[in-house]
This record gives sequence, C-alpha cells and structure tokens, in this order.
Amino acid sequence: MPGVFFFSWLPTHLLVLLLLLLLKPAWAPMPTGVPLSEPSGAPECPEACVCSVIGQANCSSLALSSVPAGLSWHVHRLLLDHNHLRTLPPTAFEGVRALDLLDLRKNGLRSVHARAFWGLVALQFLDLSDNQLETLAPGTFAPLHALRSLSLAGNRLALLEPSALGALPGLRALSLQDNALSALEPGLLARLPALDSLSLHGNPWACGCALRPLCIWLLSHPSASEAEPLLCTSPGRLTLTPLTALPDDAFQHCTTRLAARDLAVIYALGPVSFLASLAICLVLGFAITTCRARRRHRHRRPATRRPPRPLDLAGSVSIADRESEATPPAQP
Repeated sequence: MPGVFFFSWLPTHLLVLLLLLLLKPAWAPMPTGVPLSEPSGAPECPEACVCSVIGQANCSSLALSSVPAGLSWHVHRLLLDHNHLRTLPPTAFEGVRALDLLDLRKNGLRSVHARAFWGLVALQFLDLSDNQLETLAPGTFAPLHALRSLSLAGNRLALLEPSALGALPGLRALSLQDNALSALEPGLLARLPALDSLSLHGNPWACGCALRPLCIWLLSHPSASEAEPLLCTSPGRLTLTPLTALPDDAFQHCTTRLAARDLAVIYALGPVSFLASLAICLVLGFAITTCRARRRHRHRRPATRRPPRPLDLAGSVSIADRESEATPPAQP
C-alpha cells in the first residue's frame, strides 16, 4: 500500500510527533473566559419572562416589583410594562447595556433615581408613560445620548427642569401630554435640536410670561405639534385661546425696559441709600458704646463716706425732759 510505505520509512519519533499534532484539539486546554458552547436557541432569560432569538425579553404583566435578574447582555428589547415597579434604583439595568428599547408603561412608578439609566448608551426608545411621576432628578436622562424617542405622558409632572433631560442631540420625539404642566422652563427645548415631534395636549397651560419660550418654539416649528390645538386654561381673558394664536407681541409687557430717567434714579439712590444706612449704623454703634462705657465708669468709682454729725446733747436732753414732764407720775 502506498500509505503504509510512506509511514514505514519515517523515524519513530517523527511518527509520535505527527500523532500528537493530529490529536491536539482533543487534549489542548480550553482558554479561560471562553464559554464551552454558545446557546443555539434563545439567550439567557429570567424564569418568568419569554425571550426570543431576536434579542427581545417580554416580561409584561407579571406583577414584578423589581427589574428581573438574569437578563442576558444579548437582550436588545426589554418589555416591563404593566408591572408593579414603584421605584428604579441606581444602575437598575446594568446587566443589559445593549438595550435599544425599554418599555416601562403602567408600573405605578413614583421615583426614578438620577443614575437609574446609567450604562444604557445604546438606548433609543424609552417609554415611561402612564405612571405616577411628579418630579425628575437632574441628570436622569443625561447619559442617554442615543435616545430618539421619550414618552412621559400620563404622569403628574408639574415642572420639568432642563437639567432633568440634559442635552439630547438625537431626540426626535417627546411626549408630555396629560400631565400638570402650566409652562416649560426656558432652555428646555433649546437643548433638543433634532426635536420634530412634541405632544403637549392635556396640560393646564397658563398663558403668561413663562409660556413665551414654548409659544415661540411652536411658531417656528409648525409641523412639530399635534393637529389638535393647544388651548390656554388661564388667565381668564385668554382662556381657550390657542397657543399658536399668541404672537410675540403679546409678551412685550414681559420684557419692558426701564426708561433712562428711571435707571438714573436707581443708580443715584443706590449708593446714597447704602452710605446713609452705613452712617446710621455707625452713629448707633457709637452711642451704644458710649453708654456702656459710662455705666462701667460709674460702677468702678469708690463710694465717699460722709463725716458723722455731732450729737446735739442739749437738744437730746431737752427732748428727754419734755417727755418726762409729759409723762404722769405713777400713783402709789
């Protein structure tokens, strides 16, 4: 046989080396940190959830009170709606940093820690609607640089600070309807340059000076707001007036500048009043110090003794005699 003839002339040690090379995959140690086998089906999944091979973990309507443990880093879509998550602690989603969609609707959420979403650098869609949020801590959404859609609808927000949203350059859709907002803080919309969809209906908008930034933004982005017009609920004369019907001229009284005469009076009276108050304080301090010094001087002065008056013996005797004469003698 040709094969047998080929091996017959090889030295013995070469035959042994050849056999070891052929058998290396069987006896070579596995490198550390590499799993023995990759899962062929769905990724690791919490017991109560349903996971799919496309990276979605469905944990909806399971009465969960906390974010389930055991989620694989392969998960890209996490559905946690209709549960009982009352609060989100710091780094609540640390094990699923590859998330691009997070659904937290209808959980009765009351508080979200400022570091709850830390690590979710790939998150694009976040739904926090229909909860019980009243305030949001500064920096809550600041780490979500890839965020494109944020829903805070159906909560109890009466104030939304610009520091809570942070700078979200890629945010295109923001839903704030059905809250308790009467105005939006200045600078909030200015930090969202890509925003082209803004839902605001269902809020008690007070058409005063605080609403001017929102009205200006709506006039400059006519296609961003919903078809249903936003109406003022106060003050009385502007009730049911559409926000888009308020031109910038309607807010002229909010930025009324002082006349030159008024500014001159303020600049003149300011230093004068300061110097007058300083002089009054100095006079009062001097008077109080002087009074205290006089009192101390009086207490330290030694008391002078008056010389005793000479005893008027004659007067004393005469007075004694008169008393003896006036006294009747004792009867035997």
